Amino acid sequence: MARSLAPLFSLLLATSILLIGNGLQGTLIPVRGDIDQFSEMSLGLIGAAYFAGFVFGCWHCPRVVQSVGHIRSFAVFASLASATPLVHPIVPDETVWFILRALSGYCFAGLYMVIESWINETSTNETRGRLLGVYLVVNLLSVTAGQLLLNLSPPEGFVLFAVAAILTSVALVPVSLTSSVQPAPIESTKIDFKGLWAVTPVSTLGCFIVGMTSGPFWTLAPVYARQAGLDIAGISYFMTAAIIGGAAAQLPLGRLSDRMDRRLVIAGIAVGGAVGAVLLAVFQMASNLVALLGLSTFFGFFALTLYSICMAHANDHAKPSQFVTVSSGLLLLYALGAVVGPLIISFVLPYTGTWFVFGFAAIFYVLFTVFVVLRIMVKAPVPEEQREDFVAVPISRTGPTPYELDPRGEEGEEREGELGQGDLDEAAELGGRA
Repeated sequence: MARSLAPLFSLLLATSILLIGNGLQGTLIPVRGDIDQFSEMSLGLIGAAYFAGFVFGCWHCPRVVQSVGHIRSFAVFASLASATPLVHPIVPDETVWFILRALSGYCFAGLYMVIESWINETSTNETRGRLLGVYLVVNLLSVTAGQLLLNLSPPEGFVLFAVAAILTSVALVPVSLTSSVQPAPIESTKIDFKGLWAVTPVSTLGCFIVGMTSGPFWTLAPVYARQAGLDIAGISYFMTAAIIGGAAAQLPLGRLSDRMDRRLVIAGIAVGGAVGAVLLAVFQMASNLVALLGLSTFFGFFALTLYSICMAHANDHAKPSQFVTVSSGLLLLYALGAVVGPLIISFVLPYTGTWFVFGFAAIFYVLFTVFVVLRIMVKAPVPEEQREDFVAVPISRTGPTPYELDPRGEEGEEREGELGQGDLDEAAELGGRA
């Protein structure tokens, strides 16, 4: 295994460095904004800006790569992404931070797109499954490390922003030194959302709602934790606990969904997420680190797993060759939801408080549960022999194309660059509009 993965080491290392730096920024910026007395509305809008830039990057960055190549594109994206965190402490202004986060989202979309397409090009049918497992481990450890780096220095200072900038810059080194052959040009994301709904309404709506609830979580949960009385170390542990909870749930809940109607598992996860969100909303003022860490783990166990199960359900209804295109469409829906969620909640928080970050999530988890139950009542499940085996996916939605690492072998290798209407219609007929 080590020999087969050796050519990809530099690319995985670059991915890890980027995830650490981006994970640190994601928590540091709302904490520092709260310290600088930014309004909760401003913090919500700043969080939405990142995902708005991300969505735009999914569409525009492939054009940049096609024009100048992978390495030069990566250098451009890395240069801009490393500059943005340095400007935050220099210009503590809400409007400037909004622009900076949009630019950061755009750049990181391009960075992950380049690396992950490169990894996929280098992998083979024999190594792709193992590579996905390694990628998942790298993702988990890196995002966790990013949260813990918050303890390195006080967020009121310049050091943490400098660390984030350094990490992003250093990621350019292993990519520049890789001996791997550059992959084929990246195709722009072109998705038929109406067709996706025809294939699987549950997964389509589910991924959008996960984005709507996760966007405010990643954006404002650090502020919630700070207002709950946690110190900087407590905030980093609070975010880490949710990530660990989501990681721990991937395989057991995924395997459970392989043995029964996945929609039942999806509904159960949504209920669990709603319960966890309600408890966090109620107990914010408890100021008890152990209790808040436990509730964060419980919430992450469900909330950060829902996307993976929705993805597996979608793949039950799509042909193996459509794996990448379907997953890309669902990821884009997630990103759009992550724009809409913070936008909505930013206008509500001034009248409620940060506890509504979780109250908002609870409301939409309940509504989604009702929708899933209705779908179960009117449509039979996919026969067990037609289901795809569950494949865990990264719980941190920071990259635009992580599902190109398809472990399904040669059949999945024969994928199309664009999800055509004819293919979606065929998949809808096979899947039965579940």
